[in-house]
Amino acid sequence: MSARLILVSGEGPSEYPLAAFNTIGRHPDNTVQVLDRIVSKEHCRITRAPSGGYVLRDVGSLNGSFVNGERVSERPLAPGDQITLGNTILRFEDDDAGQQQQQQARLRNVTMAGGGLLQSQVRSRLDASARFLPATEIVDIEALKSDYEKLRIAHELSQKLSIESDLDQLLQQIVDETFAIIRADRAVILLVDDEGELEPRYLRTKREDDSIKLSSSILEEVKNNKKAVLSSDATVDERFKAAKSIIMQGIRSTMCVPLLYADQLVGAMHMDSMLTTGAFTEKDLQLFQGIATQAAIAIENHRLAKKIEREAATRAEFQRLLSPNLVEQIVNGALQLDKAGTKRVVTMLFADIRGFTSMSERTAPEEMVKTLNSYFEMMVDVLFAHGGTLDKYVGDELIGLFGAPVSIPEAPLRAVRCGLEMQRALEEFNRIRVANGQEAIHIGIGINTGPVIAGAIGSSRTLQYTVIGDPVNISSRLCSVAKAGEVIISEHTMRAVQADVVLEPREAVRVKGKSQALEIYCATGLPDEPTGTRATQAVNTGAHRIG
Repeated sequence: MSARLILVSGEGPSEYPLAAFNTIGRHPDNTVQVLDRIVSKEHCRITRAPSGGYVLRDVGSLNGSFVNGERVSERPLAPGDQITLGNTILRFEDDDAGQQQQQQARLRNVTMAGGGLLQSQVRSRLDASARFLPATEIVDIEALKSDYEKLRIAHELSQKLSIESDLDQLLQQIVDETFAIIRADRAVILLVDDEGELEPRYLRTKREDDSIKLSSSILEEVKNNKKAVLSSDATVDERFKAAKSIIMQGIRSTMCVPLLYADQLVGAMHMDSMLTTGAFTEKDLQLFQGIATQAAIAIENHRLAKKIEREAATRAEFQRLLSPNLVEQIVNGALQLDKAGTKRVVTMLFADIRGFTSMSERTAPEEMVKTLNSYFEMMVDVLFAHGGTLDKYVGDELIGLFGAPVSIPEAPLRAVRCGLEMQRALEEFNRIRVANGQEAIHIGIGINTGPVIAGAIGSSRTLQYTVIGDPVNISSRLCSVAKAGEVIISEHTMRAVQADVVLEPREAVRVKGKSQALEIYCATGLPDEPTGTRATQAVNTGAHRIG
């Protein structure tokens, strides 16, 4: 994930990836544990907003949360923000944030000016005096030094282009290094967009506020005929009579070359000089074309690498249907998805949205899908953080497993902690939704523990890992009993967690398929949670530990 916290000072790992919902504090149950004595057990939370971006909120910490030296109760985070908790400093980074906003603003200074096509086709006019001469023909030492310096810079550029992975930085390097080789006032690199048009992507000028009008005549020549354009004095060049933009700007010299990869047009590069007649020579054009060739290869390699990344991301999206521990077991060969099934004790967690049908009637389908995706992403992040396995989604219901397909210690306790944190995460989710004028979401959670058959169920072509058995049905029934904001657990689960969870006994309930009423309990928190949390509130209203 692109969003992360980087440790600037303090103890702990150097980097913490951020999920949709993150708690930060001294207690080990936090998403990010800060080893700092003056940091609260749960100090603050960082949550991804449904509309994108991350928000930090202090949760009543004793010593406060600071962003860029300012104490805050709640604040959206921007890349580079420094978060201070006690003596610990963390830096927030998000690669997906708008890192190229400044360059995008400058690109608005690039415009296209109309004009007819060039009347004659442009070709390079190479003569002996313009070429890089053989060593035996060199007589001017100063010219030799100048040529060497240009070739040296061009060689270094080729090395840099081979290792640069970010496209915007790559384009910047191409233009900046070209400036070092060839003297010019302005340079623009353009790439072919999805409609086949040349789109400006990076601009450099000697003056920050300088703007540039590109001649559509020249660009059409480069695009259609894949030919380089060179004029030593564009204002009087007969070929550019139709290019009014050049005349209006008083450009004295210009070069524009195609970026070609396997004879396919990738883009174009343009350089011009407004002060000097004959600023560019055929030797400069040769260098410029050489740079363009290297640039086109680097750009295409970048695109191929991104294509591979996208394909990998697509495969990863399918893998998201299975929890990481399940995928790891399959990859390592420790788990065979056969149909035999195995009997094991598993804790099942069912989470269901209350009033989902009526909410769907009040909400546009597209918005409902967006809401569900954001909700499920947050819930699954919490599920995976506690070692659970995603069984399936059933409409608005999420089913998680603890203890299958991999046995884990204290599976019932992990499940209950997961349920409690899901409710806390939903509070953060709803707070942001309500602030944006959206309807809050409320869920009920049911948890049960018991022996089930776990294995791959399905046809010979499609298999799904799941669990079946009466304990699964009981979990579902408990979920339907749970009110909004509640985590209802069975007696079997209660026996496994009663020493570690604050519980409130509830009236026994009768459920479908059971002749005897079921003893149920509401998990309201953990006994060591800090003051002001759900656990303390529950204690004050009569909830207690059962032992």
